[in-house]
Amino acid sequence: MTKTILALFAAAFTLTACNTMEGVGKDLSKAGEKIEEAAKKK
Repeated sequence: MTKTILALFAAAFTLTACNTMEGVGKDLSKAGEKIEEAAKKK
């Protein structure tokens, strides 16, 4: 139980480090674009 609570706090801290969930979405979007570009080249 304690490990679960600590994991949740760690996840919350990590997400706040990105300032907002919007920032996380932008990062994931950029990663997706790079994967698409690599797929198109092959």
